[in-house]
Parts: sequence; C-alpha cells; structure tokens
Amino acid sequence: MSAFIGIDLGTTFSAVATIDETGRAIVIHNDMGNNITPSCVFEDEQGVMKVGENARRQWGVTPDTAAARFKRDMGTSVTHRINSQDFTPTQLSTFILKKLVTDAAKTLGPIDEVVVTIPANFAHEARDATMTAARDAGLNVRHIINEPTAAALYYAFKSGEELGGIYAVYDLGGGTFDVSIIRVNGQEVEVMATNGVSKLGGDDFDRSMRNLVRTKFKDLTGESLEDDDFTTNEAEEEKKSLSSRKQVTIRVARQMIDIKREEFEEAISSYITQAEMLCEATIDEADIDVGDITGVFLAGGSTRIPLVMESVKNVFKKDPTSSVNVDEVVALGAALYAAYKGDKDKLSVVQQNAIKKIQVAESTGMCFGTISVGQDTARDTMRLVNSILIRKGEKIPCSITESFYTIHDGQEKVECKVTESSAAETDPRFVKVIWEGGLDLPKGRPANQEVKVTFAYDENQIMNCSFLDVTTKRETTVDLTMASAKPSGARDVDKFLVE
Repeated sequence: MSAFIGIDLGTTFSAVATIDETGRAIVIHNDMGNNITPSCVFEDEQGVMKVGENARRQWGVTPDTAAARFKRDMGTSVTHRINSQDFTPTQLSTFILKKLVTDAAKTLGPIDEVVVTIPANFAHEARDATMTAARDAGLNVRHIINEPTAAALYYAFKSGEELGGIYAVYDLGGGTFDVSIIRVNGQEVEVMATNGVSKLGGDDFDRSMRNLVRTKFKDLTGESLEDDDFTTNEAEEEKKSLSSRKQVTIRVARQMIDIKREEFEEAISSYITQAEMLCEATIDEADIDVGDITGVFLAGGSTRIPLVMESVKNVFKKDPTSSVNVDEVVALGAALYAAYKGDKDKLSVVQQNAIKKIQVAESTGMCFGTISVGQDTARDTMRLVNSILIRKGEKIPCSITESFYTIHDGQEKVECKVTESSAAETDPRFVKVIWEGGLDLPKGRPANQEVKVTFAYDENQIMNCSFLDVTTKRETTVDLTMASAKPSGARDVDKFLVE
C-alpha cells in the first residue's frame, strides 16, 4: 500500500493527514504525539534549523532567534531574520514541510504523493512560492487544492449521509480568511464562488490582545509595556482562554490586569465586520439568497472564538456545523484529494472504495487578462485596456482564446502581458501584471494582423498562456506553474533535523 498525504501548511499551526487501511481520513501525529505542529522555525547553536513546539517557545521568548507567521508574506520580497541571517517565507516553509513529511514517514513509510493546500485568496506569486517550497523540501506535489474546498470535501466525506444542497465554508485560521459557497451532492463538491483576505486571522486577534494589555498597563502604571513582558505566545494563550471564560486575569510586569471577553471582542470587531462583508459579497457572487444555503462548515482554529460563531450565525441565519476538529479538517480533506487524484493502482481495494464517489469541481478565484489597445469612444482616442479572458468564478479546468490585432503598419513586436485582478477590472492601473514578454513580428506587414491569445487554467489553478501570430505561427508561451519556478535556494535543507 502506498502513502498519499495531505498537508495544511498553516500560518500558526500545520497538520498532515492520510487515508488509512480502513478507508478513513486520519491525522498523523508528529514526533511529540500532537496532531498539529507549530509553523515556527529556529536555529540552534549548531546552526541547524528546527521546527515545532520548542521553536514556538523560542520565538515567544527571543523572537530574533526564530521565525513564525511568515505564510502571510508568501510570494513577496519580505524576509524574516533569524539571528544574523535573512530567510524568505519560501525557505522557512520548506523547513516546515520537511518536518511534517519526516514525521509522517516515521508512521507511514515512504510517501508517494502529497497535496498541499493553499488559501483561496492566494495570488499567483504566493501559490508559486508555496509549490517551490514543497519541491525544495523534496515532496512529490502534483496537485493542490484550496483550503475551503478541502474542508468541504472532508465534511461531505465525513457526514455518513448523502449531503445535498448549497453550503458555505467559513475558514478562519491563524493568518488568512476564506469563504466559499459550494454545491454538494453526496461526495461531489462544486465551488460556486470564493473570496478571501490574505491578512485576517488569529495573528491579528493576538495583536489586538497585546495592544489591549498594553493600553491597560499604561493606564494603570503610566508606563509603557516592554514587548518581552507580554509576548505574542502569551497573548495567544489568553485569547484562547477567553473563548471559554468571561474574563482572564493576567500578571504582567508585576501588575495584575483583568481583560473581559467583551473588551477583547470590541478590539477585534473591525476584523469580524470585514469577514462579514466578504461573506455577503460572496453570497451575491454566487447569485443566491442566504436562505438558499443549507448549512455552514467551519474550518480554522479562530472559528472557536465566540464572537466569530455569533457572527457566522448572524450572516448565514443558521448554526454552523463543527462536528470535526476545525484545526484538522483542511488536512483531512487534502488527504482525500491526494487519494482521489493519485494513482488508484497504488491504493488498496478498501481505500479505492472509500474515495470512489468523490468528485471535486473548483472555480477560479481571480480574473486573468492581458493589456491591449482599445477605442475610447468618449474621447475618440485609443487607450490601453485590460482585456479579461478568464473571469473569476470560471469552472476549471478551462481554456479561453481571443483574437487581437496589430495596431499599425510595419509593427514588429507585440508586448505580451498576463494580468491578475480580484474583479473584472478594465483599467490597467488597477490590475497586477504577473508576467510580461514579447512576440516578434516580421517586417513590412500592414496593420490589423491577427494575434490569438490563449489562457488555459488547469485543475491545479496554474496558468498556461500563449500569444500566437496567426500568419507566421510564431508564438510566445509561458507556463505559470510550479515547474517553471527556480529553486529557492533554501538554506541547507538536507541538514534539517527533526526536533
């Protein structure tokens, strides 16, 4: 029997799961016997990078010797310093993934294929960076799945009954927020609409708790609180306590400070409002009424916060479903997807029977287009426009081809650009160019020569784009895939030791 695993690479905690011999999706414990692993990295005295609970404690005490919560910076130029060296989020994620798979292999033996989940709101650069981290960690990753889709898949699988109807998936973790509207028929999952915020989650709530304590300390003593007097780790623990208690008393720098749940809720209310607005917008995008939603599935540890639960009820007009561990549900769904997409000949008969009813239909989370020249009828002039080829919400895989034409006689080059936007934006100033290149044309041609542009979006949500001069068959292509990414140069990953 071969091992197919799913990994939830989280902002604050990560998890890994598989399908066992009985056909159940189960979480694999790490080497400390825990079902989730802190997404923290630190460097020990021998210069070896270590991951896990000890790294989390180290980060809480001496944050300059460790790194955490770097998932939010995936795909950016932001670096995180450990001791005297800077690391990219991709490099740090490589260490996390290496740890998770090392622990999994101790239980399962050799790992055949891995599915890594990604927030639905991740832009192309962040997705690509995640896949690069997986490759640098030595993982065989051929498929990815959005986190809310993975959660929905597991809920559908776990229910034990034939679910049917439209559901919402509310995924609020340590760093990101995603909401998806899905259609479920048994174990078939179709994504109707999805949205997210890349920086909204438990990390913000922890920061709000720290600011609240700082303010109270200043009011009480007239002095400013030092960062190491009340760390982020301590703020996280007190935040969790307020989910089961109305008030906590915290000893900070020899002072006793009371924090009421109502005070904490007020401090995070703007974040909750932002999530509510996004939920309402996603319902509109799905072109349904809130009354059409059969149920709400929860994922992510931050959904345990009472104010979040209350917010979900207010938006969706019903109690959410949380019959499984919200910290594990994404990894469990990814494990199912790994088996569903993997080589069935490597699965046992029991495993094959367990997943044979699974069907997943994703949709695009962004709009993709290209920059072209169009007519401004109001001013009777030509102007640059962003022409959308693949719209947000398009069912994938999909392929769209549109024809464009050269502008003037003797034009010898076409500028080729691929754009990304969260809405169908036509103004080039408000979109992100995620790739640009050129297509050389022969000399001496008249204007209005056809150039066909094709965007193909595969089931892994990776773009393949081509710009074809119809007359000469000259073509410029780009594969915006993890395979095209250059190695990130993760620092001595092979030296990595399991903590």
